[in-house]
Amino acid sequence: MFNVTKKSIQWGNETLTLETGKVARQADGSVIATLGETQVMANVTFAKSAKPGQDFFPLTVHYQEKYYAAGKIPGGFFKREARPSEKETLVSRLIDRPVRPLFVDGFRNEVLVMATVLSCDLVNDPDVVAMIATSAALTVSGVPFMGPIGAARVGFVDGQYVLNPAMDDMTQLRLKPDQRLDLVIAGTKDAVMMVESEAYELTEEEMLGAVVFGHEQMQPVIDLIIDFAETSAKEPFDFTPPDYSALYAKVKKAGEKDMRAAFAIRDKQDRTNAIDAAVDAIKAAMSDEDKADANLGPAIKQLESSVLRGDVVKHGTRIDGRDTKTVRPITSETGVLPRAHGSALFTRGETQGLVVTTLGTGEDEQIIDALNGNYRSNFLLHYNFPPYSVGEVGRVGSPGRREIGHGKLAWRALQAVLPAPTDFPYTIRVVSEITESNGSSSMASVCGGSLSMMDAGVPLKSPVAGVAMGLVLEDDGEWAVLTDILGDEDHLGDMDFKVAGTATGITSLQMDIKIAGITPDIMKQALAQAKDGRLHILGEMGKALSAPQGFSEYAPKIETMQIPTDKIREVIGSGGKVIREIVETSGAKVDINDDGVIKIASNDQKAIKKAHDMIWSIVAEPEEGQIYTGKVVKLVDFGAFVNFFGKRDGLVHVSQIANKRLNHPNELLKEGQEVKVKLLGFDDRGKVRLGMKMVDQETGAEITEKKEESAEG
Repeated sequence: MFNVTKKSIQWGNETLTLETGKVARQADGSVIATLGETQVMANVTFAKSAKPGQDFFPLTVHYQEKYYAAGKIPGGFFKREARPSEKETLVSRLIDRPVRPLFVDGFRNEVLVMATVLSCDLVNDPDVVAMIATSAALTVSGVPFMGPIGAARVGFVDGQYVLNPAMDDMTQLRLKPDQRLDLVIAGTKDAVMMVESEAYELTEEEMLGAVVFGHEQMQPVIDLIIDFAETSAKEPFDFTPPDYSALYAKVKKAGEKDMRAAFAIRDKQDRTNAIDAAVDAIKAAMSDEDKADANLGPAIKQLESSVLRGDVVKHGTRIDGRDTKTVRPITSETGVLPRAHGSALFTRGETQGLVVTTLGTGEDEQIIDALNGNYRSNFLLHYNFPPYSVGEVGRVGSPGRREIGHGKLAWRALQAVLPAPTDFPYTIRVVSEITESNGSSSMASVCGGSLSMMDAGVPLKSPVAGVAMGLVLEDDGEWAVLTDILGDEDHLGDMDFKVAGTATGITSLQMDIKIAGITPDIMKQALAQAKDGRLHILGEMGKALSAPQGFSEYAPKIETMQIPTDKIREVIGSGGKVIREIVETSGAKVDINDDGVIKIASNDQKAIKKAHDMIWSIVAEPEEGQIYTGKVVKLVDFGAFVNFFGKRDGLVHVSQIANKRLNHPNELLKEGQEVKVKLLGFDDRGKVRLGMKMVDQETGAEITEKKEESAEG
């Protein structure tokens, strides 16, 4: 009934298996990839013809994590998987980016990729497995795909690269100082296609080493997919790339002059209008037959690309007049919003971000529900890209894949310099509003985010800046790396290579390639230029702000205290009675975690102190030999009961009240009187014994100590 093909290799510490022919047989390509006990099923389907007039490639990738894969039931009211989580969106992008450039030029049939996590062993992350499964499914489907690709995850511990580290090692990397890198790489046999990373100030050499290591380690995976496809691949789809060279010649003749003139205009809006006018003129010059040709759009795009690219490679000049290494003019301002806890306006050329930092308490932390368990995050970064930022009219809705992807990149870049939660107990939310865009708004978010956090008083280890690099690689092998690319250089170029970091090292790297990969030499050049660009930007940022500022008066003040875990119950009280009383009496917010760490937050320092004292009186234990200030609560024939430590009472025996004989304590004391007492110890029954006669009631100093000191003197 089933025609099953199954191939396995030993990869790192686990067995990697590819299987097809048993499940989802009506899909064009279906592969279940297994690493350890993590299983992902990738299914590929494609339309057998393109829609009439289609002038772009409609590829859709959906990565889905099913909670049953980890033996969990989803949270929430409906108890089923709903809209994609942030992780699912990011992995969908992770799969899309390396495979999209490898489809044959001119192929415009709709393609759907669905990668579903069937099982997760909580050791091997399903994202890399999903990329491998997708690559195998595309390779066997018959779709015109120039793969396969391989993928790998690389860690960096004690100067050594680690292949596919465990999931838990990669979760909340900031709290694991030994693990300095989380890098996911994808590539073909010969070249790297995609890199995504979170790093902790790695040098350019260490980062390049990680990329080279990852590319080497994925080679057995590519060989496995080729071997697997030889026995299971379907017949290649009958597709001949369209030849529109004659149409392109007409387009070039009709519009090259106008297009060159348009690209020579420095201002983005004026340039865009001139390009649109040149495109309209080209279309007007075409015959009705040419106008109806689906290849007219690609032919015009090819003309735009050749105009932009030719000048860069041949003459080293770009459309805004810069050379290949110059960063656009930068201006930075901080404290631009009066009520925000921290704010910055960062402008680089025609890219601008208004970035705002808000500080909150423990109850503002984000709870992340992942396959490998729930955890809390005290750092959030949200990126918004409204249509007006590029002068367009567009629909505004919930964050799309682009917003989530760019926000995560900026989040990764800033992670490395955040203070430890124990040193800075605040929840930090950074929001980047992109108000203008012409090239790398995600890196503007990094620069603006760094400035706004320092403006809010967050003690960053050092400022972070980011820069986007581009590439123009011609057919004859000539190439040029571009620093701080414009939007047009991104669209019409061959690479989008974003590098963020401090003056010391790289904190995040993201690379996307639109051609069949790049060589280590190109990457080395890009990293070197990126470092120069980053240091220049950091210098410009330093003119606005170079160190954390004071706290905003509107930000909450937080104090942290540690209590023994066996005292947590006493602080909370039955049904939360005690902690409610503390909050109501003091006016401060109180948050207790399972480790006994208590965060007390308020805008009023007095409220924090009151809550702190109330908690301390519950959990602290009096120490023998210490002197305390107390209040007489009851007088009896044999002594006085004194409330001296929170709710703790002790007895001052009549013989310990004064250095003379008293018939009754009321000769010297009365109820409600404030006295200073020394804790003498505890009797056999645990009762507290206090003394007064050895303590100076005015100063609180021990009298015997004074006598000894004077005798020694």
